[in-house]
Amino acid sequence: MTYDPTVLPVGLPVPEDDGAADHLEGIEFPSLRLETTAGELDLGEVAKGLLVVYVYPRTGRPDAGAPPAGWDEVPGARGCTPQSCGFRDHGTELRELGATVVGVSSQPIEDQREVIERLRLPHAVVADPELLLSEALRLPTFEFDGRTLYRRLALIAEDGRIVKVFYPVFPPDENAAEVAAWLRERRA
Repeated sequence: MTYDPTVLPVGLPVPEDDGAADHLEGIEFPSLRLETTAGELDLGEVAKGLLVVYVYPRTGRPDAGAPPAGWDEVPGARGCTPQSCGFRDHGTELRELGATVVGVSSQPIEDQREVIERLRLPHAVVADPELLLSEALRLPTFEFDGRTLYRRLALIAEDGRIVKVFYPVFPPDENAAEVAAWLRERRA
């Protein structure tokens, strides 16, 4: 069977809320300049408007084969590509709601450029291999195969503050629709 990173396998373990994101709602989004697929971006500046940040562990690449052994057994690890595709597919709606969408993972910029091109993402993706956003916001992470990776979550910031946190995110392919629904409801 051919590996397809856009498809979520049946029976993935569901992540539980461990409280690691409880502190985020209401805090100021820090001024933090990070390299993105669209050039350097100060997320704190963008957060002065309406910013949607979805954070994920790592995207899979079809040319790299199946995920590493044990990946699918880590609750919440699998699904980065479907989550990104969801934000792509809901991109027009999110922009119409006034949001700037940005993806974030700890992968290097070369990997982020590959995923932007392959998935045709209309939004910037941040390369944060030093986990600077995690350090600034105390975002949840986990260890896998000798690397520290982000746990999956989504943040909505407005007027410089985080106003909504989606954590844990499951299933990841529905995250963008949940974010859009929350923004629509808030505007109503």
